[in-house]
Amino acid sequence: MGILNLTPDSFSDRGRRRSAEEAAEEAQRMEEIGVDLVDFGAESTRPGADPVSEEEELRRLLPALERAAGRLTVPISVDTYKGSVARAALREGAEIVNDVSGGKWDTGVWEAVREFGAGYVLVHSRGRPKTMHADAVYRDVVREVKEEMRARLAHCVESGIPLEGILCDVGFGFAKTVEQNWTLLRNLPVFAEMGRPLLVGVSRKSFLRELVGERDQDTASVVAEILASTKGAAVWRVHDVDGAIAARKVFSALQGGFR
Repeated sequence: MGILNLTPDSFSDRGRRRSAEEAAEEAQRMEEIGVDLVDFGAESTRPGADPVSEEEELRRLLPALERAAGRLTVPISVDTYKGSVARAALREGAEIVNDVSGGKWDTGVWEAVREFGAGYVLVHSRGRPKTMHADAVYRDVVREVKEEMRARLAHCVESGIPLEGILCDVGFGFAKTVEQNWTLLRNLPVFAEMGRPLLVGVSRKSFLRELVGERDQDTASVVAEILASTKGAAVWRVHDVDGAIAARKVFSALQGGFR
């Protein structure tokens, strides 16, 4: 899953602004390189980020999405927790909603997913981006994250979203300390027991940057993504598409394929 940021305050490319046409061209480039999905995001949910209005998120998102939807053959995902934004994106051709809140911040997200028969990424988090650091308190982070995800997954299915359309993401960096992130990465097989494909979003996360520095964060991300695949991850959510595609080819060849 290639990440396409449309925000001026992303933790990974802060300050970079793309026009709608540039965003569509970048999405096309990602597809040509070999991504399986493109994830459009128009509001930063990094820890500490300020929220943006529905109107501003749509202003950033829709022009780029409109241009890209007719050009891409791979599915488009929209990274949002707002039901109205999810519905507008699905109307414009998105097929998946990537919801960092796990449906806790706006029940309209689940309604939109159900209405359009879309795929859904259920992400574990606690609190809101502005204050979630304070919620990174666990007696047993693996057990508690799994229990909370199981409960949200059951609630999601009860709301009418088919189980087979849901991916799960343990939410690296969202109300997790550095050590808690490492613990979750080491214990990914525990989350595979939930029976849903795992999406991992470790790319350029602070627990990697703190270890290797800004310059080597993409290399560290690829290593962590490969490790995650050995532990059951099915999807990587990545910034460095070129590096990830090369790593996937090597990983596939090692497993007997040559994709």
